[in-house]
Amino acid sequence: MQERLQKLLSRAGYGSRRACEVFVTEGRVRVNGKIAVLGQKADLSVDKVMVDGKALPKAESLTYIALYKPRNVLSAAEGQDGRQTVRELIPIEGHLYPVGRLDFDSEGLILMTNDGELTNKLTHPRYGHQKEYRVLVARRPDEKQLDAWRRGVVLEDGDKTAPAEVNFLSTSGKGAWMRVVMGEGKKRQIREVGRLLGLPIVKIIRLRIGTLKLGNLKPRQWRYLTADEVDELKGDKVPKIKQMVRTK
Repeated sequence: MQERLQKLLSRAGYGSRRACEVFVTEGRVRVNGKIAVLGQKADLSVDKVMVDGKALPKAESLTYIALYKPRNVLSAAEGQDGRQTVRELIPIEGHLYPVGRLDFDSEGLILMTNDGELTNKLTHPRYGHQKEYRVLVARRPDEKQLDAWRRGVVLEDGDKTAPAEVNFLSTSGKGAWMRVVMGEGKKRQIREVGRLLGLPIVKIIRLRIGTLKLGNLKPRQWRYLTADEVDELKGDKVPKIKQMVRTK
C-alpha cells in the first residue's frame, strides 16, 4: 500500500511527520533512485526509499510488546560492553526498539516496538505522556519533602523538574514506598530528586506509560499489546493482536 513519504520515514524512526517533511524538502530522500518531492507516496514492498543514502527496510508488520525489564539490564536494542539488553529478552525476529528508557538499576514496564511514529509520540516532551512509578526510599518522607517534590526541584544542572504527583503509600522498615507520576523523564530524574531531598532511592518500578500498564507481568516476562491498548496509545485502529505472556 502506498503511503506518504513523511509517514514512512516517521514510522522508521526518523522523527515526527513534520520533521520528516524537511528530509524530503531538503532533497535527502530518494525513491527508486530519483529525488523525492513533498507529497509523494511510496510502497516499501515494491519501492526502494533511501534517506541520506541509507535504505528504509522493507515493510514489516508493526509489533507492540510490553516487557517487564528487570534490574541490571540495559534499555537498549543493541549491546554495550557485554551487558544484557531488553532486546535480548524477546526471542522473536525483526526490528524492535525500547520506547523511552529505564535506568540500568531500575525495573518495570518497557514498551518495545518497531513503530517509529508511536515512539516519537510517546517520547517527545510536548506530548507530556504520564509515567507512573512505585518508588522505595530509604527514609520516611515528611510533608515538606513531599511538597517540594510535588512543586518541582532544581537539579544540579540548573533545570527545575515539572510538578509531579507524589503520594506516600506505606512504610517499609525505616523507609517508605511512594507513588510518583510525572510527564517528563530527565536522565535519572527520580534518583536525583530523591538525593537532593534527602530521600535516597532504593528501588524504582515503572508501572505505567501513558495508558499502558505493567499489569501482572513479572521480571523478564513479555506480552503482545491488545488492539485496544495500541488504539489507546496512538489513536489509530489496528488489527487484533493475539495476547500472550512469554518469559526467557
